[in-house]
Amino acid sequence: MLDRLFAIGRVRETIWRLWYPYLTNRLREKNVFFLNYAFEETEYESPTLQLAAEDEANRACIQLYHHVASQIDLRGLRVLEVSCGHGGGASWIARTMNPECFTGLDLNPKGVAFCQEHHSLPNLSFIEGNAQELPFSDGSFDAVLNVEASHCYPDFAGFLTEVARVLRPEGHLLYADFRFSDGITEWERDVADSSLSQIQSRDISQEVLRGMDRNAKKSLDLVETCLPSFLHSLGKDFAGVPDSKVYDALKSGELSYRSWCLQKAPQ
Repeated sequence: MLDRLFAIGRVRETIWRLWYPYLTNRLREKNVFFLNYAFEETEYESPTLQLAAEDEANRACIQLYHHVASQIDLRGLRVLEVSCGHGGGASWIARTMNPECFTGLDLNPKGVAFCQEHHSLPNLSFIEGNAQELPFSDGSFDAVLNVEASHCYPDFAGFLTEVARVLRPEGHLLYADFRFSDGITEWERDVADSSLSQIQSRDISQEVLRGMDRNAKKSLDLVETCLPSFLHSLGKDFAGVPDSKVYDALKSGELSYRSWCLQKAPQ
């Protein structure tokens, strides 16, 4: 059974290894800096998060990053984002939350090159690497950020072990992702069985749905203009547009989106 699950995980990893570089190539000319879903705290009330004018177009995606990253004060900390995508979240946090340094890591070499080309800040760097084998020494970071990526990993429990290794004592994992209902028990068990203690958690499914609604037109336009027609269904799920399978599953409760703050024990 374990061998079968491992094989399935490796197939999934291979699919993502192909999909993300392809997506980067298709979206390159559009300067798409966020590949995650989005977050809207309330039903389109006046926004409480103040953004620079150049960030407003990405408000809904930034609000997801803000929700996850603001669980602790990042000022002066060494921060790692595992699976940083196209670097929009990393850039926004490095500019606005004042970490000492922010490292974005991603498995997609084309995505890393895109980040290096578009996000130039003195406290921000990007490297290629595997979430399951983090290329850092023990205790390298005060905080690790992971937004909407771990469902792609073949070994989520192993990922948590790697995070705990690279965190300093009392460091934090700031985390958000989703699972379908048949995977939630295992998801919760892996978190509970890890060496990290849960500080807080929250079901943010409704907030993510509202964020998807806010981004719907822009996301659908990107799918229809940047992907060939035979990939539109997959692209709509990936973008989370209304009436896609992912959107409908989140709306029905078949899919759960959650955020967590976990902490490594003192030495």
